Amino acid sequence: MAKSKKLRERKATYLARAPLPTRHPYIVRVKGVCGGRPIIKGTRISVRDIAELYKRGETGDEIWQAYRRLKPAAVYDAISYYHDHQSAIEQEIRENRIEYVLAQNVATMDARGRIIFGKKKHA
Repeated sequence: MAKSKKLRERKATYLARAPLPTRHPYIVRVKGVCGGRPIIKGTRISVRDIAELYKRGETGDEIWQAYRRLKPAAVYDAISYYHDHQSAIEQEIRENRIEYVLAQNVATMDARGRIIFGKKKHA
């Protein structure tokens, strides 16, 4: 009996973290991995990471050179996903900027790069 309960628990854990496919063959979302944001299947490399490089002017081949363990098709699929979901990925990029994170956490950064947390205001 205890063995089947453990098996059910394992299955539930697996299903909770099972990749959620997208219309892009190399892009998935996995609950608990990178905040459930779109990533390249089998990695923790987010579409946002690829999009930021692409927006800086790097080509798909240059990005692939930086991520040699990926298939070139996965890099181009991430770029394609970015174009198909540009507003959502742009929002992720904004939310990942230090200024946004500092504001969300009522914090500042000193000249040496140290983060100083303030007290949150209560409504």
